[in-house]
Amino acid sequence: MIKENSAERDKARSDAVDGVLGRLADGYFRVEVSGTEHIPATGPALLVSNHSGAWGLDGLVLHKLLRERTARSVHFYVSPLLYRVPALAAYVSRHGAFTDDPTLGHDLLARGELVGVFPEGTDGVGKDFSRRYRLRPFSPGFAATAVLTGAPIVPVSVVGAEETYPKLGEIRALARRFDLPYFPVTTLLPLPAKWLVTVGEPIPAPPAPASFARRAAVTRRLCDEAWFTVQGMIDRDLRRRTTPFW
Repeated sequence: MIKENSAERDKARSDAVDGVLGRLADGYFRVEVSGTEHIPATGPALLVSNHSGAWGLDGLVLHKLLRERTARSVHFYVSPLLYRVPALAAYVSRHGAFTDDPTLGHDLLARGELVGVFPEGTDGVGKDFSRRYRLRPFSPGFAATAVLTGAPIVPVSVVGAEETYPKLGEIRALARRFDLPYFPVTTLLPLPAKWLVTVGEPIPAPPAPASFARRAAVTRRLCDEAWFTVQGMIDRDLRRRTTPFW
């Protein structure tokens, strides 16, 4: 009975988060999504996106949009911090998110699933507003996983989240108090910036060389290609804007 009540409570929490994300995406951020036809209808793929905005709201919104606009589930690698908030923990757990996996979804990709990652990590959401839309270096782990599994990389860019929660500074004492990477100085409520989400053409993963040294070199090149591709997509969508709030 206790387990049943707990499951019902988690479902209610997840549904509530899902509803809020839907209203934000459709009515508040007016998100335009393009390029979803580049996501394979079958087989594995590794979706690689930039990460921005002081609180990382883009990850949750992106997951919901991709889940609704494709006929497939996308398993996102998420920060363990999300599990501190019961409603968010219920939502990400229900929708197949994972964390603390050094292989970045290797087993999921081997089963033919879609996996989403943010290779900038907390450096992406933690950068100051003055450095908005300048990608931080990608951690190459995702590229190593792509090479080992043969899964193509699908680049994704999100424009708009930087203005939604601009990081204007940080409060180190609160970061230490709550054991966070940083505690941002930002707006209390999200600003109504218009979002552009673009899915690019897949980048094929090269065959995995037998030697570790050659495999490391191939991985580094693939990581760099993904970085330059996503940065180029961001730059292109920024040129489409006359104002962040149009």
